[in-house]
Amino acid sequence: MTEVIRHRLNDSPFARWTVLIIVATAMMMGYFVNDVMSPLEAILELPKSQGGLGWTPSDYGFFSGAGSFINVFLLMLFFSGLILDKMGIRFTGTLACSLMVIGTLLKLYGVTNDFGTTEIVVFGFQLPMSVAVASLGFAVFGVGYEMTGITVSKAMVRWFTGHELALAMGIQLAMARLGTAAALSISAPIARHYTLSTPLLVAVAFLVIGLLAFLVFCVMDRKLDVSVPTDTSNSEEFRFADIGITLRNPGFWLITLFCVLFYSAVSPFLKFSTKLMVMKYGVDPDIAGFFSSIAPFGTILMTPLFGLIYDRYGKGVTLVITGALMLTAVHFGFSLPMHSSTIAIALMVTLSIGYSLAPAALWPCVPKIIPLKCLGTAYSMIFFIQNFGRAIIPMFVGSANETDPTYTTSMLIFGFTALGAAITAIGILLIDKHKHYGLQLPNIKK
Repeated sequence: MTEVIRHRLNDSPFARWTVLIIVATAMMMGYFVNDVMSPLEAILELPKSQGGLGWTPSDYGFFSGAGSFINVFLLMLFFSGLILDKMGIRFTGTLACSLMVIGTLLKLYGVTNDFGTTEIVVFGFQLPMSVAVASLGFAVFGVGYEMTGITVSKAMVRWFTGHELALAMGIQLAMARLGTAAALSISAPIARHYTLSTPLLVAVAFLVIGLLAFLVFCVMDRKLDVSVPTDTSNSEEFRFADIGITLRNPGFWLITLFCVLFYSAVSPFLKFSTKLMVMKYGVDPDIAGFFSSIAPFGTILMTPLFGLIYDRYGKGVTLVITGALMLTAVHFGFSLPMHSSTIAIALMVTLSIGYSLAPAALWPCVPKIIPLKCLGTAYSMIFFIQNFGRAIIPMFVGSANETDPTYTTSMLIFGFTALGAAITAIGILLIDKHKHYGLQLPNIKK
């Protein structure tokens, strides 16, 4: 599909907003499953006689980081971008949604099957077989999850360039956060009232819904594709040599570094936050997940709002810097010896604002510095490098929580990571002034 055809199609509000809702639904289901196990840490660490699996904090830390293993160590996330740019959105999205279903089924098997006392050594970690199998499933899921992310991102750019791009990406992120918030809110109560595996059964059902939604998009996209005569332009065809366009771009590397630091201070934190609320702030285990869900729930309204502000008024990098500074303040606040649940709520509300500000402006910045034909590869490289942080940080935090159950050490780890993101965002502002990317300019073309 050429640039000419894209612009003719995305001039139809009905077409582009329908595309948004469909592909964002698939992404939302993936986000739900990504965090469905996060509120279950305390249950997983219970003895089997009490309905748990006898995992240790280190076991859970290994499992939490496993979602990035194949993406990082086998370079799958990088190859996902190449697949997207060469094979297109429809093929890549269908493959991604299918991998999420397969991975979650493996994770369900690891949690429900009785492996006895069998253990296995993985990357130097002595793990119970249930941890190893569940981690393998999470790793396979992670491939599809990240592949879905870059596919949806490219679909948004394809349909909304010159229109409400930041708003569209904000709504897509908001729907994704709704999936995260739902997982953090309902997973633990479901597991306590039914069985440990019940949330995963719900997760499989949701992923099937997401796959079906994307198949609907494929039918719609194909009809739209053939409804207009094609005018193939060689300049719009991706070539492997085009990777150099991305690698030589200093703005790309600064945005990538920011993503590594910012998301390493958010996503892993949410996986540990439910137990933090119970152990440090004395929150009832049945409602601790709701405390953790304040952050993703808050982003549901605020991310589209900040995206709309960027679309109309610009100042994208300023929004990114502000969000990173707020996140820094939150984590250092959690490290302080204060144990009031009111303080915990206030910090989570502040985190939700920072978590909305930065992504709402960050992702629409990428198409301003990278050509559309290279965008899938660019997003995949960003996510690939970002996954190093998401794989490593949970392991450090899990080990830190074993030696320091007050959570002071782990919150300081998150705090300094967020501070690094804020400093990097200032670097993005400086390079934008030098290279004139237009990151501070509005997205909507008059």
